[in-house]
Amino acid sequence: MTVFDIEIDALAGGPADLAGHRGRALLVVNVASRCGLTPQYADLQALATEYADRGLVVLGVPCNQFAGQEPGTAAEIGEFCQVNYGVTFPLTEKVDVNGPARHPLYAALVDTPDTEGHTGDVRWNFEKFLIAPDGTVAARFAPTVTPDSAELRAAVEKVLPA
Repeated sequence: MTVFDIEIDALAGGPADLAGHRGRALLVVNVASRCGLTPQYADLQALATEYADRGLVVLGVPCNQFAGQEPGTAAEIGEFCQVNYGVTFPLTEKVDVNGPARHPLYAALVDTPDTEGHTGDVRWNFEKFLIAPDGTVAARFAPTVTPDSAELRAAVEKVLPA
């Protein structure tokens, strides 16, 4: 079983169909609309657009576990992302990324260490997990590592499908 086999719903309802991304690289990011890091949406969209033809999919996963910074409904989150950042990459339902109600997607991700050796609970909004085309977790990035950073882009380049 890989990340692509985990079920999660789309923000607008119905399955997000992670299996449909098998064979592509996937950047999973827990997102929030009222966070100091929210402007990363713009860079996530730029990354998604730039690498789409080469096999990268950015997946935003709304979460309200960090200081209540994603309080909106699915419709409000979708509208915020579209109006303010022109987001076209897929967004999932709002989930818990930590604690006893942690979504299975994050249960499969959090044991991967980031470059500082951190494993376990997601620390804050906009923590990033890079999934290789075979469904394995290739890298984890702290929330402050921006989507346009050389570190993240180099990791993406390494896992893009041939």
